[in-house]
Amino acid sequence: MKTIAKQPEVKNFIDGKFVPITIGSNEHASMDVMNPIDGSIITTLPLSTYDDVDKAVKAAEKAFESWSSKTLKERVQIFFRYRTLLEENMDELTKLVQLENGKTYGEAKAEVEKSMELCEFAVSLPQIVVNEVQEVSKGVECRIERKPLGVVASITPFNFPNMVPHWTMPNALVLGNTMVMKPSEIVPLSTMRMAELLKEAGLPDGVFNLVNGGKEVVEAICDHPNIKAVSFVGSTKVAKIVYKRASSTLKRCVALGGAKNHLLVFPDANPDMTASNVVASMTGCAGQRCMAASVMVGVDKVQHIIDKMVEEAKKIIPGENLGAVISAEAKKRIENYIAEAETNGAKILLDGRNITVPGKEGGFYVGPTIIDHVTIDMSVAREEIFGPVISIIRAKNIDEAIEIENGSNYGNAAAVFTQSGGLAKEVMERASAGMIGVNIGVPVPREPFSFGGWNESKFGVGDITGRSSIEFWTQNKKTTTKWNPEAQTNWMS
Repeated sequence: MKTIAKQPEVKNFIDGKFVPITIGSNEHASMDVMNPIDGSIITTLPLSTYDDVDKAVKAAEKAFESWSSKTLKERVQIFFRYRTLLEENMDELTKLVQLENGKTYGEAKAEVEKSMELCEFAVSLPQIVVNEVQEVSKGVECRIERKPLGVVASITPFNFPNMVPHWTMPNALVLGNTMVMKPSEIVPLSTMRMAELLKEAGLPDGVFNLVNGGKEVVEAICDHPNIKAVSFVGSTKVAKIVYKRASSTLKRCVALGGAKNHLLVFPDANPDMTASNVVASMTGCAGQRCMAASVMVGVDKVQHIIDKMVEEAKKIIPGENLGAVISAEAKKRIENYIAEAETNGAKILLDGRNITVPGKEGGFYVGPTIIDHVTIDMSVAREEIFGPVISIIRAKNIDEAIEIENGSNYGNAAAVFTQSGGLAKEVMERASAGMIGVNIGVPVPREPFSFGGWNESKFGVGDITGRSSIEFWTQNKKTTTKWNPEAQTNWMS
């Protein structure tokens, strides 16, 4: 087991080995990587250039012919071994997530466990991706086979440095593609270790490549003529840019953006279950997840539930069962949202500003924050905060509540808390969101069901996880054959 300490300088992983990053002519050629828990510098990350991306693409192209010619069953054997390595290195991988992202140990471990589950789905693909064959006319057979695209790319965010890369990498590679991955420059360590474990599992050189850096790497991936498909997870602002730029170069692209998830709470909801679920949803991973509860729409008389939420949220203690936010800038931005809401007339029921954790005074912490009497014109009601903050908007009835939910530009997730099947069904049918929860604060589908939102939470067709990912990472080859010249001939043959 490796000791988690100050890390060596970040390098790219190209053609099966770590290589120095080409320092370009950019003025700021490197950046510090910070530990959000105490504000210390973990390592330095040089910022890659187009040349680095091009080297990775060339390595992936060289590896594609051999890798794609293997059978699906041959390719999954590597991921059986890789999944075992994730389990064997669980503690180290968990601590790496903590070190670079600031999660609690339990949250970081759950992230690695989810990565294992994603690998389990990938190794099941031989049972799912079955070629279709049919005799369409006497002596004439039609066949459909799924073929890989070639070199593909995945651009991943800071909030799940281990899990989100596994949304794309296992499925894309098992299906026969080769990949260039660009992780968030804020959290490069988990993917570097992932590359090492893939090699240890027996993945051939060049099949998986890692290019670290910032905006220039993203632009290079979008522009490179030999990359066939791009997946992106991040903010809506950047998702739009990536989708437009990648699709303008005739690539496939699915880009997952931000969220403003609404939880509709009705008076008949179970108070204890609702309060604990809502608080867990808003504070889990310090609110830095696109499935976090951001707005609670309280329908009619729900004060008793709000009171319980405040009680529950007071049990969430920064530095103990609440992790840090990613940076000093994020902390400042979140606290500015809270201050603006207060200035505009909202009532702060629980205030998480100005938090300092003893022994970790340099860390970036925001405590649980509950803001009541928010109106739909306030920024805390409309914009993604990405912190442990929930805004409460009051509604008179279900129609007004759904109008508030559907008024958001986003459409990642929505949830309803009620004991009425009729009310739940109406919200399920009318809410404009890609993922719906009933008495569940974080309605993340599990494999084989795919992850993805609607509206400005996703750009492109299909999803990058679950069964839907098969369509994204492959293309159909259709073959029609006839071997029997004596067979009856008609218009179909």
